[in-house]
Amino acid sequence: MTLLIAGIVLFIGIHLVPVLTGLRNSLFSALGEKRYKAVFSLASALGLILIIIGFGRAPAEPRLFAPFPAAIMAAPLVMLVSFVLFASANMKTHIRSRLKHPMLLGLLLWSGVHLLANGELRTTILFGAFLAYAVIDLISATSRHAVKQFTPVARQDLMAVTGGVLLALLVMTFHRQLFGVASVPWGI
Repeated sequence: MTLLIAGIVLFIGIHLVPVLTGLRNSLFSALGEKRYKAVFSLASALGLILIIIGFGRAPAEPRLFAPFPAAIMAAPLVMLVSFVLFASANMKTHIRSRLKHPMLLGLLLWSGVHLLANGELRTTILFGAFLAYAVIDLISATSRHAVKQFTPVARQDLMAVTGGVLLALLVMTFHRQLFGVASVPWGI
């Protein structure tokens, strides 16, 4: 459990640096753009590795609550929407133009449905932490008006929807092999 928590703290902690604009600006000035991005990327990667290893080693028990049947049933549809939001987050889509922060909204949906569909201690810690991060960062980004202006391109919406749906279906198909739990009846 220690590795999982350390990974979450590192991964989410580095992603909260932009929320603390004074700290972010100080680090950016001290390190320069390239080194700041390198440190950010390395810390993110290390945090993600620790999360993956820590989650795999953490005991599945105890169960804190019974999974919500509605969350289990809704999860495949919510994942389709989440993956489309993730795909559109860094593209010049109408989705991004309209929603402003599709990555955070996708993360909110992904973590929320996974939190409710599980109930084990390790999943509650993992998905609860990502849900809390998504809420905090969404509030911060909205209050800072952290939105880049661009002209949406319909073709990029088509690419985001197609890519997001295909990737979601692929992850759902291999969810049992990747994460140890079947998420859809057709899964392998």
